[in-house]
Amino acid sequence: MAAMLTLTACGAGSNGASSGEDGKPVLKMAALEGGYGKEMYSQVIAAFEEQFDVDVELTISKSIEDEISPGMKAGKYPDVVVLGQGRSAGLTETLIKDKGLEDLTDVLSMQVPGEEQKLKDKLVDGLIGTLGTNPYGDDSTYLMPMYYSPTGLVYNKGLFEQKGWEVPKTWDEMFALGDQAKSEGIALFTYPTAGYMDSFFFALLADVGGIGFYDKVMNYEQDIWNTNEAKQALDIAAKLLSYASDTTVAYANEQDFTKNQQAILDNKVLFMPNGTWIAGEMADAPRTEGFAWGLTPIPTVKEGGDRYIVTSMEAVWVPSQAKNKDLAKQFITFLYSDKAADIFAQSNAIQPIKGISDQLTGENQSFYSVYDQPQVKALVGGFVSTSPVEGVNIKTTLFDTANSIISGEKTVGDWQADLNEASEKLRAAK
Repeated sequence: MAAMLTLTACGAGSNGASSGEDGKPVLKMAALEGGYGKEMYSQVIAAFEEQFDVDVELTISKSIEDEISPGMKAGKYPDVVVLGQGRSAGLTETLIKDKGLEDLTDVLSMQVPGEEQKLKDKLVDGLIGTLGTNPYGDDSTYLMPMYYSPTGLVYNKGLFEQKGWEVPKTWDEMFALGDQAKSEGIALFTYPTAGYMDSFFFALLADVGGIGFYDKVMNYEQDIWNTNEAKQALDIAAKLLSYASDTTVAYANEQDFTKNQQAILDNKVLFMPNGTWIAGEMADAPRTEGFAWGLTPIPTVKEGGDRYIVTSMEAVWVPSQAKNKDLAKQFITFLYSDKAADIFAQSNAIQPIKGISDQLTGENQSFYSVYDQPQVKALVGGFVSTSPVEGVNIKTTLFDTANSIISGEKTVGDWQADLNEASEKLRAAK
């Protein structure tokens, strides 16, 4: 490995790679300073520099786009960037549209430094090959999954143990449990706000029609919402919403959403779509005796089918105009080494590495162990970006209509027609 890096440095002149005053190869890294802080990057960089005799220059900021965009416009690109999609600045999305990212497919077959595994063999199933990593819908990977957080249906494990109930794996089991719980004065379902239905719907679409169908929906294929699969997904959603607690819609707003969340802690509702952050968000809230957070994928249509966990993901990527691409790829493989993963985990930055839940404790262990269950797959990515279309927001149409379904203001037919109309307009704007 060290020899490889030395050769890379010696050949720097051919690809513009840089070296420092001490003659060592220099890697320029940029990272978003999120909730995990700065220190973990400093420690990982120090470990990499010590092991491979290189220098890493780190730029880290809560507004990293503002820090690096001026230089990029002047042709000065970082070699490695840790920055996901979905931020208002849209830097990652812009580079995707402009074909400005380096192909990292070969990184998956590289050996993790100091370990016998290839990188692809360390990653949890279901992340690579999605629109979150392969944004052009082909076999080429441009964004590596860096940190991830599962979302699904959260529930009180203590209540299920007390009642002797099994967490349902199929929709038939789910609705049967809903009837039983209702007879005991417990609602089956709620959500903080309708926007939280994203983790539910993306998994449902993949379950009903497979990943291929899911990708077609995300890419606005013509009349995709008029298909039998789309109708089946909306029918299942509508049936689940018929089991929603009476207070769901009234509290599903930015002021009162925690009241819907509190219903889980009070054993008034069984399931709610949410993510790992719920434990911290409700840390000081009162709860019933024996309460313990649980997280499960949504049920499947067919018994024994794959179960999908919608996964929020931060990404690491290499600009196609980076000067030190070879070293950048080697550094990325190091980020998934056991040494680096231990450092990241200490800051609760959990990477998509198989078996990592064994190293976690408490609520994190409970949440992330969901990936270790049989036939559970991570699902990453969402609707493909298009040029803005006035008055069209397909996420709002898909998720927020849940309120109107519960209240009876709209039917499944209305929902389906509205979604197809929005999808067609966005397809034209791609």
